Amino acid sequence: MTTLPPPGTNNFPDDSIEKQVYTIIDNLSSYLPIMNDRNRLGYALFKFMQGEGDSPFITLKNAKVKIEGIELEALAEKISVELGKIPKK
Repeated sequence: MTTLPPPGTNNFPDDSIEKQVYTIIDNLSSYLPIMNDRNRLGYALFKFMQGEGDSPFITLKNAKVKIEGIELEALAEKISVELGKIPKK
């Protein structure tokens, strides 16, 4: 019996909204230590950027992510500022 190699993955282009949102959240890994929390938060904020989700403050509150070294309101403000820098398509 042989094992097949894992399937390849395609990365998002650097200028895509998905890549930019996930990069913002990954840059905050010192405040969000759990990788799965960052992935869920990134997806929720991507939906927000598409006009389908809640604001960063509400998303952080509802996602129940583990936050270290910063208050929830300050983290939501940092995320809002960074999301505001992403150009709308």
